[in-house]
Amino acid sequence: KLLYHLEKEEKMPDGMCIDAEGKLWVACIDGGRVIRIDPETGKRIQTVKMPTPRITSCCFGGKDYSEMYVTSAYDGLDESTLAKEPHAGEIFKITGLGVKGIPQNFYAA
Repeated sequence: KLLYHLEKEEKMPDGMCIDAEGKLWVACIDGGRVIRIDPETGKRIQTVKMPTPRITSCCFGGKDYSEMYVTSAYDGLDESTLAKEPHAGEIFKITGLGVKGIPQNFYAA
């Protein structure tokens, strides 16, 4: 079942996570953003623009899971592009989203 059709500027989906409200957060590689999608309606309900385009994954963390951590990549970028994208390859912490994540499931080995 198709959940959401990415807009042209969102480029391609990469890593994703779910928040405590059951909404899907998707890192948009080459789109420079993380988007929040309501899986019930199939609508994008929030966009967080990032300071570099190659956004690879996102997850919630911190004491109460109210912080989002977002990774980015620098692989595949040539020297001139890296000079224009000094934040490529960094990890970002986002606060103030107004939502929290959920603890991960632990499984016995």
